[in-house]
Amino acid sequence: MSQSSSLGNFGIAAPHAPAVIEHSPGYWRSVWRRLRNDPFTVGVALLLLAIIFIAVCAPLVTTQDPTVGSVLGRLKPIGTPGHWLGTDETGRDMWTRLAYGGRLSLLAGIAPVTISLTIGGVLGITAGYVGGFVGSLIMRVMDVFYAFPSILLAIAICGLLGSGLTNSILALALVFIPPMVRISETVTSQARHLDFVEAARASGTTTAQIIRHHMLANVLGPILVYATSLISLSIILSAGLSFLGLGVTPPAAEWGLMLNSLRQSIYVQPYVAALPGLLIFVTSMCFNLVADGFRSAMDVRLAH
Repeated sequence: MSQSSSLGNFGIAAPHAPAVIEHSPGYWRSVWRRLRNDPFTVGVALLLLAIIFIAVCAPLVTTQDPTVGSVLGRLKPIGTPGHWLGTDETGRDMWTRLAYGGRLSLLAGIAPVTISLTIGGVLGITAGYVGGFVGSLIMRVMDVFYAFPSILLAIAICGLLGSGLTNSILALALVFIPPMVRISETVTSQARHLDFVEAARASGTTTAQIIRHHMLANVLGPILVYATSLISLSIILSAGLSFLGLGVTPPAAEWGLMLNSLRQSIYVQPYVAALPGLLIFVTSMCFNLVADGFRSAMDVRLAH
């Protein structure tokens, strides 16, 4: 089964891995220089950092309680004094809810990718470097998961484990491990045949030392780029699970859950009801665009 067809069946597209070359310190300096000279990527990264800062420092940017509302203050429009982004269906301040909601949404987006990066990266690098029966066994097990669309697999796992933030993170981590293994195995298979790896192997260097000192520096870049792009998908899927009642539970503030609770108010205050969805879209796009910028900066064909 080819890489592109496998990932297509799974519903998660893997990027084309950059050609693996020996990544010297000079190479990484050139990557950083191209990133700094890309105003679009820098602007998107600053916007993403602002969203993360507001979420992390929510108590500093708002003084209201995200769980306390007022029956008399329900569904106030944007621009209402004291509620500049309006209020939700129970009178809770939308700015406060969005700021605190970003904490759980970003956690539910980043945590599964971090877990899958750790587990999938280790399995993929092992399969790509060792090869043989071990590599084939790992990749065939991963191929089993490609038979299931990602969102349906996540829903099924959450249905078995039950609703809640922890269970949704575990479900998404299991969903993302197979594509992470695939991309890790691909770039490692390319790097293991490079001259400096062959020279280290011929000199009697142990497998663990080769992987630690020679392989990781050359494969981590493409793997991290792909992991960054997966965060955007993770945010969307976690919001979808919360929307379906399988993720974060009320009265916690989370963008997907807010979108679900405000759907009945779309005809009363459409702009207020659309705010959580807008933040999900903007944040996921920011992660995607930053990953694209990093991928372009790593492309050796664009070096000149």
